[in-house]
Amino acid sequence: MNPMNDARTWAGNDEVLAQAEAWMQEGRQVALATVVSTWGSSPRPVGSQLLVDDQGNMVGSVSGGCIEGAVVSEARAAMKDGKPRLLDFGVTNEMAWEVGLACGGKVEVYVERLEA
Repeated sequence: MNPMNDARTWAGNDEVLAQAEAWMQEGRQVALATVVSTWGSSPRPVGSQLLVDDQGNMVGSVSGGCIEGAVVSEARAAMKDGKPRLLDFGVTNEMAWEVGLACGGKVEVYVERLEA
């Protein structure tokens, strides 16, 4: 089965985006991380999303936990400086081993601050 055709993936993204809108309406800063490419073994499919707010709340997932800490850190930085980031985790990336992506795959995650 193609994970991009899996209705659960898209339903999860709908929840993430709805929460983003709700948090922004409350005046919170938010950043959205989206898996934009994968190669080999990867924990989540392209299109998976993680939302982070300025209070440390999170909704969704881009990795099942193995790189989420690094993504959250970059999301907080994006909220502060407004600059998007393209994060690259893989077997050639030393940080990927440190955060637990030793599965032999590659994941690219785009992180951006959302504006109301």
